[in-house]
Amino acid sequence: MSQSQTPEQVLDTQGDYAPGKRNEDAGEGPQCSHRMLNFSDALLSIIATVMILPVTHTEISPEQRFDKSIETLLATKIAVYLMTFLIVTAAWAAHTRLFQLIGNIDDTLALLNLVCMMTITLLPYTFSLMVTFPDVPLGIFLFCTCVIAIGAVQALIVVYAFHSPHLLSPQILQSAHRALCWRHILLVILRGPTLCFAAAIFSLFFFPVSYLLMAMIIFLPYISKAASWCRERLVGHEEPPAPPVEFTFDLYESLSKERMEAFSDGVYAIVATLLILDICEDNVPDPKDVREKFHGSLVAALGVYGPRFLAYFGSFATVGLLWSTHHSLFLHVRTATRAMGLLNTLSLAFVGGLPLAYQQTSTFAQQPHDELERVRLSCAIIFFASIFQFAIWATALLHEIKTLQPLVRFGGREHALLFAKLALYPCASLLTFVATFFLSRLSTAIFHLMQIAVPPTFLLLSLLLRLGQAGLRGLVRPLQPWPGTTGEADPQSQLLPTP
Repeated sequence: MSQSQTPEQVLDTQGDYAPGKRNEDAGEGPQCSHRMLNFSDALLSIIATVMILPVTHTEISPEQRFDKSIETLLATKIAVYLMTFLIVTAAWAAHTRLFQLIGNIDDTLALLNLVCMMTITLLPYTFSLMVTFPDVPLGIFLFCTCVIAIGAVQALIVVYAFHSPHLLSPQILQSAHRALCWRHILLVILRGPTLCFAAAIFSLFFFPVSYLLMAMIIFLPYISKAASWCRERLVGHEEPPAPPVEFTFDLYESLSKERMEAFSDGVYAIVATLLILDICEDNVPDPKDVREKFHGSLVAALGVYGPRFLAYFGSFATVGLLWSTHHSLFLHVRTATRAMGLLNTLSLAFVGGLPLAYQQTSTFAQQPHDELERVRLSCAIIFFASIFQFAIWATALLHEIKTLQPLVRFGGREHALLFAKLALYPCASLLTFVATFFLSRLSTAIFHLMQIAVPPTFLLLSLLLRLGQAGLRGLVRPLQPWPGTTGEADPQSQLLPTP
């Protein structure tokens, strides 16, 4: 270390900036930001997922028919839920981009982040107001106010971090374009709050424009990129290229594969937890009813809730198997593109709707006259949650040199098995949906059969695929020895385990 350097400027053996590391051991001064980022990711995934609760708790009395008005109400709530889920996901992406700039934190920065997280936790409440009173401007106004406050706190974090250089990441400290990075990240962070500010104003006198402006938060980056692409094709690239940086600040540019996996795992885990919370809340018999209606027999009282437990097991199996296919899919992925990130977000939005599918199917026994509509709604949620997963794999195959692991670029058994796993739920839910038009009286039985049949089929896929491949080899090349029969194993299967 030269005499002109301070201890805070020493690089560790890995080339990382060392102040947070040194002071973290001492328990004072700047701390590494990884733990705070993990906490923030967990909280944001919870907030995005619990947005579905106001939709699932829509009160429909047993005497009320699932008529056009109820369908319109649920469709409106689901559409608003999907929009707000994507807005929260955009806030998560902005937070993650922000902490690409910041490598360390101190007490002030930690408190600012807590204020940001506290504001984010208010989003489900304002969303509940918005979907419960869709024609009242106050819910929209409060939701937009929360988004504006989130953007303001994130802007304060940027300003504070750039006025405390010891908190910045090594890439920013060594960059000659620090001021450009500062201005650019502020523009990215404040883009959504600016649209929400306009939406809050319009909510006071013409609220439909407010919904349009909030939807623009999601689609504006893609519209902007499409417009830039068209302009470059028509007039050429006139603007000078931006100074090179080590990472992007574009909110809709794909994040690292690891960050996507962590956020996705959080959503799946929370959805599974919400299912059991509904069981605990709605399926515990009242002691008075047990004494009076069932003569003190708790077993008889629990028997009334049998269909709800069946719906719970089916819904949990759906969540678990969708997570399993997501896990298998990302085992093959090396780098996720922007399109894959968007498809993953859309898939997670419908996975977050699975508690609504459980709530619909758990009321079959109480409201049998509405079974057909509830089965169709549940099938639609499962279909979209799974088809977007399939689309991720299709997109990855289109750019396999960039996106896939080197060992799985050339197809083989792993490709076929993953294709079968990803196609299982889209095919099963679509067939069940179509069957309701021809066998409407058996719609409930068909739906339960799908829930029961898919898990064992999922387990048998590997065996069925092996048998099918063996049969094809026997038909096409009956005289050639199969791989492995001469003591030589399939090199691809040795290098990459079957997911």
